[in-house]
Amino acid sequence: MKAIEVINAFGHKNIRAAHKTTLEITKEEELSLMGDCVIAVSADKGFLELNPEFKRFLLTEGAKLTILIDAAGVTDTVHALGSPKLVLTHPTDLVVRKSNHICSRTLAIHADKAACNLSRELLEKLQNPKQRVKITLIVEV
Repeated sequence: MKAIEVINAFGHKNIRAAHKTTLEITKEEELSLMGDCVIAVSADKGFLELNPEFKRFLLTEGAKLTILIDAAGVTDTVHALGSPKLVLTHPTDLVVRKSNHICSRTLAIHADKAACNLSRELLEKLQNPKQRVKITLIVEV
């Protein structure tokens, strides 16, 4: 069984994608240089807007999440895991972690990539504030 969510967001001039253990998608419009894990801003969905079935699948033991990031045809893929321990309540931030740390902002854990591991070609696209970013989340159980 699988469920798919598509999040539409934008790039930002301050996107650095330098964080070594996380990556983040946020509904916030502004980004300081301190937010080095953020890869997209002005997202049209956060946890509250995700389909209940998608969240139920993500909360299943052994759930596998594939994250496809597409900016003007330049793509990258991240693989991570869901968990029954996920909280999925933060109003603006979706964080994917290489670790197993869980808080209200955590979308997935044990990711195979963090922000710093994304393609540098993709990073160039993400640094354009007019760039639309399509993030496809596919959870399989």
